[in-house]
Amino acid sequence: MSRIGKLPVAVPSGVDVAIDGHTVKVKGPKGELVRTFHGAIEIARENGSVAVKRRDDSPTSRALHGLSRTLLANMVQGVTQGYIKDLEISGTGYRAQLAGKKLQLALGFSHPVEIDPPQGISFAVETPQRVRVSGIDKEVVGEIAAKIRALRVPDPYKAKGVKYAGEVIRRKAGKAGKVGAKGAGAA
Repeated sequence: MSRIGKLPVAVPSGVDVAIDGHTVKVKGPKGELVRTFHGAIEIARENGSVAVKRRDDSPTSRALHGLSRTLLANMVQGVTQGYIKDLEISGTGYRAQLAGKKLQLALGFSHPVEIDPPQGISFAVETPQRVRVSGIDKEVVGEIAAKIRALRVPDPYKAKGVKYAGEVIRRKAGKAGKVGAKGAGAA
């Protein structure tokens, strides 16, 4: 039995979980999320919580058990608290700003990069070097943050680019200078 899969998902007050076959709809103060789960997984309400069970012990069911429970728990947390990913921009002239709801990034290209937020995602620019991606769907928040980071991945020499807040960039040493005086290489 999956250690994670057998734990019930607590449903806080103010959150409504509707189960229709394999489709689960979670509605809370921040919004509504809908997901269809695999047929090998059964989801049922039990005393103020939701239980996730597998139908049999096939490898597919065993693999999906803990995953399905975690996805359901993420949906409940998303509609109650939401998810946030912070990004940091470093480099001379690199900056971010909001133009309406669009995020405009100056990342050393000949043109600014504009990103439209998908449904349910919002951007906040705390400083020109800090961007916050927030929303209720954990997967979409992470995907948009990864797409922004992929526009200019931090290089290992000067660490210029877009990185996650708290991410450590392993730095490399640059070219070593010439050793010795002029003509030291000729013997």
